[in-house]
Amino acid sequence: MRIAIFSDSFYPELGGIQDSIALAAHTLGARGHKVQFHVPQASARDFSIAGIPEREIDLGPDVAIFRYPSFHIPSPTKQSRFVPPTFRRWRALREFAPDVIHTHTFFGLGWEAVRAARKLDVPLVGTNHSAVAAFADYFPFAKQRLAGLTFRAVVGYYNNCDFVSGPSRSVIQDMQDLGLHAPADVVSNPINTEAFHPVTPEEKEALKKKLSFAAATIIYAGRFGIEKNIDVLIRAMAQVRSSLPGAILVLAGHGSDEPRLRNLIRELDLGASVRFSGTLPHARLAETYQASDVFAIASTSETQSMVLLQAMNCGLPAIGADSLSLKEYIPEGAGLRATPGSADDFAAKIVRVLQDPQRYRQMSASALSFAQQFSPDAVVSRWEEIYGRLSKSAH
Repeated sequence: MRIAIFSDSFYPELGGIQDSIALAAHTLGARGHKVQFHVPQASARDFSIAGIPEREIDLGPDVAIFRYPSFHIPSPTKQSRFVPPTFRRWRALREFAPDVIHTHTFFGLGWEAVRAARKLDVPLVGTNHSAVAAFADYFPFAKQRLAGLTFRAVVGYYNNCDFVSGPSRSVIQDMQDLGLHAPADVVSNPINTEAFHPVTPEEKEALKKKLSFAAATIIYAGRFGIEKNIDVLIRAMAQVRSSLPGAILVLAGHGSDEPRLRNLIRELDLGASVRFSGTLPHARLAETYQASDVFAIASTSETQSMVLLQAMNCGLPAIGADSLSLKEYIPEGAGLRATPGSADDFAAKIVRVLQDPQRYRQMSASALSFAQQFSPDAVVSRWEEIYGRLSKSAH
């Protein structure tokens, strides 16, 4: 098949959406499909923030990447870009003759995808990766009004599609409650199950020594944004260390909320208990998970969380907020869910898991077993079925 993918979020911007769509496209190409990306042009600064060389990502010979002029827009990653739509970019697709067009975002290039699908009479698939209301936290004085307007606009956009996916049931249900009438279902994002995998106890100890990690190491990885509630984890550490004095919290990533988090650490005198590791490439991030003991995520904005599943596939039990998709992606036995916003409850559950070796081993095995279902092959097989069905019905 020939698949055209439009996304306003793409490499080198850091994030789960970017990683998952690149991984899926690479797998599609390896299976003999032709894939064409339409994404924003990146700047040298974007590559610098990600800590990677300034060159195009290689997703295989059957995956082509077309980039369009863009400009920076404010975001937690400090890398987001906007492509002003011309509604003429469908012309670049005529020679490619796609069987299906897949849009992953609802901004400038998202609207180019809608236009292209109409002009070329090709089925349009739309994936909503975002819990949009959470980003209203960045505009507190107009939070309720902005959230309502934004959700209606997002649902209106996805009603242009022939099929809509979301990475969790909560995303689909929220959209349907707000008027989504296009056919829709849950389709997971994939994780790199080869890069992120468990290690033996001996290898874990060696990695702990290499990274100078404690016997009890809690990790969070991802964007440092207000909606991620990382401050809850920092406050929890003030209590965790009373039961586990040597415990540390490792924060891997970057984002606009970092200065506030550093100030909080100073206020709570937690400098020895919380470490910032910066933004890590996949190989180093995998080692960081493998040297850690528990993954913690206090976010109340998750639609799935790729970092959660990566950590679980390394055998880490998860402690997460009892909110939205984390209810679906931290199943019973693979971790514990804590009261959203409660540092006390997060601390209690982290300590409970780390102080019970037998329970820890059971949760570690369950976390790995659960995460295995999100391999690239499993997820891409689902997309092949969806793309094929839509393409046949269109003809």
